[in-house]
Amino acid sequence: MRRLLLAAALALPLAGAVLDRAPAQGIDLSQGGPVDVTATDGIEWRQAEQVVIARGNARAVRGGVTVDADRLLARYRPTGGRAAAPPPPATGAPGESALGGSSEIWRLEAEGGVKISTATDTARGERAVYDIDQAVLVLSGRNLSLTTPQQTITARDSLEYWSARRMAVARGNAVVVDTQEGRRITADTLVAYFLEGPAAPGQTSPPPVARPAAQGEQEVPGAGRIDRVEAFGNVEIRTPTDVVRGDRGVYSPATGMARLLGDVRITRGENQLNGREAIVNMRTGVARLVAAPGARVQGLILPNQQQGDPAAALPGAGSAPTERRGR
Repeated sequence: MRRLLLAAALALPLAGAVLDRAPAQGIDLSQGGPVDVTATDGIEWRQAEQVVIARGNARAVRGGVTVDADRLLARYRPTGGRAAAPPPPATGAPGESALGGSSEIWRLEAEGGVKISTATDTARGERAVYDIDQAVLVLSGRNLSLTTPQQTITARDSLEYWSARRMAVARGNAVVVDTQEGRRITADTLVAYFLEGPAAPGQTSPPPVARPAAQGEQEVPGAGRIDRVEAFGNVEIRTPTDVVRGDRGVYSPATGMARLLGDVRITRGENQLNGREAIVNMRTGVARLVAAPGARVQGLILPNQQQGDPAAALPGAGSAPTERRGR
């Protein structure tokens, strides 16, 4: 196996100051020491292109983050505008060498069976690009996913992970599954905002106020704890009894509440209500439809419903009318 130590600059704009506390286990390659690259089929250094290519079971490790792929490309540049220095003599075990001194890595690319993992989070895809300057990971290809201890996020077109902004963006048939609560939200695009830091032992919901970062300190997503999920386009939320659809929405895992806006439809069996806004309690399964100011909530309720029938619990449902004025 070939090994190459790639020294990444510690003075990058987003590298930040040295943290005085243990960082959260988010996927963040913008911080840490050298990038340790290994591969079974060899490592190629193209000085003219300023790129190092590792092939065959390639792996890059930095700061508690591990990147596995069939092929890895580490792109570097002169530090502070200085010319890249030639490689120093190989040291350590046979097949080991180092690249450092006046060079810094600014972009890491992975191809084929990509898996990026920390102690708590795992991201997968066919291709990945990590921009170290912006602390942004972009996954593309098939079978895109980001798995944390609390949620699983999947997408068809792309999956982005913004470490500095504590945010993940899933595009194309995007799905967020709250694995602990069994909740599922789908939309064209989903944006998940993470809380900082791991939860305290026994804590199932986030604290009411997160501690702000100290000056120069970079916040990263904390062990899969999502603060909220914003959904755009063809939003759908399923409860044990209802299917709620809308144009856009927001969901809070801490409270289990979701709010949908736009062309909202609540369906329970063959009954349906239409309006401009819905409030869904995903813990109790109760969905409440709200009309726009001056408008009416419209509902189609099947006749001959018996008292105690699940359809009678539909928001706005009554024993006789098929339409009810919103509040």
